[in-house]
Amino acid sequence: MRLDGKTAIVTGGASGFGAGIARKFVTEGARVLIADLNTDMAEALAEELGAEAVTANVADGGSVAEMVQTAMDSFGRIDILINNAGVTHLPAPMEDVSEDDFDRVFAVNCKSVYLTARHIVPLMKKQGAGAILNVASTAGVSPRPRLNWYNASKGWMNNATKGMAVELAPAGIRVNALNPVAGETPLLARFMGEDTPEMRAKFLATIPLGRFSTPEDMGNAACFLCSDEASMITGVCMEVDGGRCI
Repeated sequence: MRLDGKTAIVTGGASGFGAGIARKFVTEGARVLIADLNTDMAEALAEELGAEAVTANVADGGSVAEMVQTAMDSFGRIDILINNAGVTHLPAPMEDVSEDDFDRVFAVNCKSVYLTARHIVPLMKKQGAGAILNVASTAGVSPRPRLNWYNASKGWMNNATKGMAVELAPAGIRVNALNPVAGETPLLARFMGEDTPEMRAKFLATIPLGRFSTPEDMGNAACFLCSDEASMITGVCMEVDGGRCI
């Protein structure tokens, strides 16, 4: 029970990596608020886990404020924030990605980190403690062709993590990131362009351990970084990628 007594918000928590993190956190004793645009899936998972659910658009300041208020009403404090919600554009030459797709990627992957910090960091400062975990990607460490603006958004996330860690350390707030390789999530088909055995084999060939990241992998890594066992770790962007970035 490494998170016993802790409270956590997991954005994009209804499926994929977010659901894996939420599931692990509950088994380790945390009280969890699952925030997602997909209300039905969020509520179904929350009911299964004994967690809370809220509909949230992390790219909208008003929606983020409501999410935070829901957490405070339910828990009275926020110990852990998982910025997991993310989107990508379809693989394409960088000059062919539409402006709408570009704006959406940076709104969900980057602006969300700003918005959650704006509303939650002041609460954590008052507590004198907190842990923030940003779910980035190996794309932000070792970019793949034809995913340029997604790569850039995740590189932004890694840099933001380090900047946040330095600034917030004196306040007792730790900030880290996870860099997963492609995983068995709803984003996989869009990330690859098409989900075929041939495309999967192509991606798997770049991963030394020979498999995708799983929600369980992400839950285990997130649990460690957000637990007191990692009390001396901040500003780390941990690759959970089977060796892809070596």
